[in-house]
Amino acid sequence: MTLTSDPQRNKMAAYGRYHTAVVRGIPDSVRYEALIQAEQRDYVDVEKARQEKAVYVQTLRDLGLRIVELPAAEEHPDCPFVEDCAVVCNGTALVTRPGHPSRRGEVHAVKKVLEEDLGLEVVHMVEDEATMDGGDVLFTGKEFFVGLSNRTNEAGARILAETFPDYSVTTIPVARGLHLKCFCTMAAPDVMAVGEGPEAQKAWQEIKARGDHKYAILNVPDDGAANCMFVNGTMIHCAADDFPKSAKTFAAAHLAYPRVQVSNKELAKVDGSLTCCSILI
Repeated sequence: MTLTSDPQRNKMAAYGRYHTAVVRGIPDSVRYEALIQAEQRDYVDVEKARQEKAVYVQTLRDLGLRIVELPAAEEHPDCPFVEDCAVVCNGTALVTRPGHPSRRGEVHAVKKVLEEDLGLEVVHMVEDEATMDGGDVLFTGKEFFVGLSNRTNEAGARILAETFPDYSVTTIPVARGLHLKCFCTMAAPDVMAVGEGPEAQKAWQEIKARGDHKYAILNVPDDGAANCMFVNGTMIHCAADDFPKSAKTFAAAHLAYPRVQVSNKELAKVDGSLTCCSILI
């Protein structure tokens, strides 16, 4: 389903240019209570997770971003994954209605900082039938792709299209996996990093066939490593200790941008990824 599709309406954003990042602290409760897809829990080492997060935040700071950090909330073990709470584009923030009921309380603190502290125009997704996790929303600078997953539905995608009418919104089925961006993100302007797993490749074929614009693909051996970031001219991707083969793939790609490796080994145990841990503005 393509909800808006006239490419002449698109106001092409300069992809990957940001001035602020909203992040959130890691609560102790993430160890035992964070949501997981796996049947058996691999317990997070909370102190190591905080150390990795500190490196992540410093990387964003080094790239010129102002950091706005919300405190951890023990009652919300998944609160470090702020990306799921809002989609921000061109000065407007769509505050989402996360797909899992246990996460909906996270959005209040995020909405407050976006609206009151950062002065963004805020649209709040309040419709009972709509759900959306920001991890399902892939913005290319030219259009949106929205994963239809267990966390995001068509009603949520429609609200996104209404909120950002200058960009086309194309929905992509995500039958397996948590979010679309678990295995498909923008590695650089007009370049998508896509995992080599079957679900990732299926999503890529949908994007290639139905998107309004053309993109190059960087195939990454590990689906989890395909979650990378492009921030102010620099690619942030998995550490070699986390995904050795995929780190070599990024190095061998010879894209004309500097690269920074950041480890996310601990939060990955509870399905967290690099993009999950910030809202970029």
